[in-house]
Amino acid sequence: MTKFSPKQDAFSPKRAKFSPKRERAIYASDPDNSRGRRIGQVGKSERTIFQHDKDRIIHSSAFRRLKGKTQVFVAHEGDTYRTRLTHSLEVAQIARSIARVLGLDEDLAECLALAHDLGHPPFGHSGETALQKVMEPYGGFDHNAQTLRIVETLEGRYAEFDGLNLCWETLEGIAKHNGPLIDSTRTQDDLPWAMRALEDWRRLELDSYAGPEAQVAALADDIAYNNHDIDDGLGAGLFSIEDVCQVPIVGRAFRDVKARYPDIARDRLIHEVIRDLIGYMVADLLKESRSRLAEHSPNSADDIRKLNRPIIAFSEPFRAEEKPLRAFLFENMYRHYKVNRMMGQAVRVVEELFGLFMDDPSLLPTEIYAQCRDVETLKTARVICDYIAGMTDRFAIEEHRKLFSVTGYL
Repeated sequence: MTKFSPKQDAFSPKRAKFSPKRERAIYASDPDNSRGRRIGQVGKSERTIFQHDKDRIIHSSAFRRLKGKTQVFVAHEGDTYRTRLTHSLEVAQIARSIARVLGLDEDLAECLALAHDLGHPPFGHSGETALQKVMEPYGGFDHNAQTLRIVETLEGRYAEFDGLNLCWETLEGIAKHNGPLIDSTRTQDDLPWAMRALEDWRRLELDSYAGPEAQVAALADDIAYNNHDIDDGLGAGLFSIEDVCQVPIVGRAFRDVKARYPDIARDRLIHEVIRDLIGYMVADLLKESRSRLAEHSPNSADDIRKLNRPIIAFSEPFRAEEKPLRAFLFENMYRHYKVNRMMGQAVRVVEELFGLFMDDPSLLPTEIYAQCRDVETLKTARVICDYIAGMTDRFAIEEHRKLFSVTGYL
């Protein structure tokens, strides 16, 4: 039986294969050999192309708005629960640490972690479900494709181009960090419209896996949300420690921490358990990924893209351990009646805002209305979708109050 102990610190220098000089492995993405940007830019910099991309994402409007977009809880429910912003920061920290140990490019891994949720609408997955429903006649909605739409088109900050003009490796990682989008069961016709609308989307090679840094960011996302959902669920009183301890992997962690600290206070107990669980998951990922790297011996990031499976992965035994945790969180958190009540209201806010704007686009802000053609047209629907998807929870609630309440502007 696996023990959760401080000795299992996956980030310990003693466990690192590479020296503190952060040597880049031969299979890592190399910023000096990047495939470049869609629009070339002249000038020298002390920063690499991946560092530039990370900075552009951090300074974007979409990234700042993540502070007002929630994971599970609506923004006004409390100020200690994770938002999309705090979640993205946690993912970035985990991704950078894993990349460092494996000799990958830390900046690219962190960049992709920071960017991965830019396309999420307000109100978490319920907001996405609502937008997908209302946009079904107009091509649907997908948050990953919306992220690409933001960084390629919607961000309007630079004089020379729309979007952020990110490099190929960053765009590729955003597009397919969860794996190929075209395979034997899915064709280009199955791609979200927002992705097919990109200029020359085929350049992203959607039928292959992403580079190793994108794969790291994807699994860092899994590690972060599994653990912070335990933390937030306990904090919100959606379930008790006794309840979640029925999940073997979590119960074992609680027992190990209590054995080390018999008189520990509840809040510190939870924090130590989350630390141990994150360490355990990272250690498993590193072990399995090193095994796959040794098996395939890739000589470049392109070699990793050409493989028929991901090179960064959890072990099968861990995946079996993780399933009961996902099932527990689904039943006891995501489908909890308190969450359902909040999200039911959130769905109505999104659907009613969309319907009202489609019926009368003149209610949109002037600069948004100027992009619309007429009521109930394809272009108008997509402009409205972009507008709603960019809202924070609080802004969407306030817009709804103003437009649907007789006292909205009083």
